[in-house]
Amino acid sequence: MSDTIEIPERSGTAFKLAKGDVLVVIDPKGQQVSDLLAFNAHDLGEVISSGRTFDYAERIYLTTGDRLFSNRSNVMLTIVDDSVGRHDFLLTPCSFDTFRLCYENEPPHRGCFGNLAAALEPYGIEPDQIPSAFNCFMNVPVDGETGKLQVLPPLSKAGDRIAFRAEIDLIVGLTACSAKDSNGGSFKPIHYRIDRP
Repeated sequence: MSDTIEIPERSGTAFKLAKGDVLVVIDPKGQQVSDLLAFNAHDLGEVISSGRTFDYAERIYLTTGDRLFSNRSNVMLTIVDDSVGRHDFLLTPCSFDTFRLCYENEPPHRGCFGNLAAALEPYGIEPDQIPSAFNCFMNVPVDGETGKLQVLPPLSKAGDRIAFRAEIDLIVGLTACSAKDSNGGSFKPIHYRIDRP
């Protein structure tokens, strides 16, 4: 088990996760989203895919026991523990354009997209390779009749967590989300640790 590492508010990081390792993402203060990306460490053309995952899970709300698939239909991560049970895999990482189009009265920010792009650049990953993220703790209810989305405060409380087992060697990007609506109106850090078998 590694030490717990803090991702400061409105920032991001990237790291290697070996097959069999368990990544534990922790919301230390509650109601804070963390965007997660995963790339095949040996072939950066293979990346986490919300579409493939939804196809095979046959639902959009994923939790313990569910598998996250790649664009090539290979399992990248398995959710092995989840104390919240509500996360989002629909919405793209917030970006400078999110703030331009959705937060007109807020100071512009590069958002999770910019933070992920900067963190993943040393691994040879270009911004155009960044897909929709698995948004840990993000609460996005969908109206079953109209399909309309809402972004509501996360259901996570201080200390809640979600854990993913790597099924292949991965490069992971992880953030403490920068969009106010996603995080109940404030910005907080995210903690993570890597448990090795």
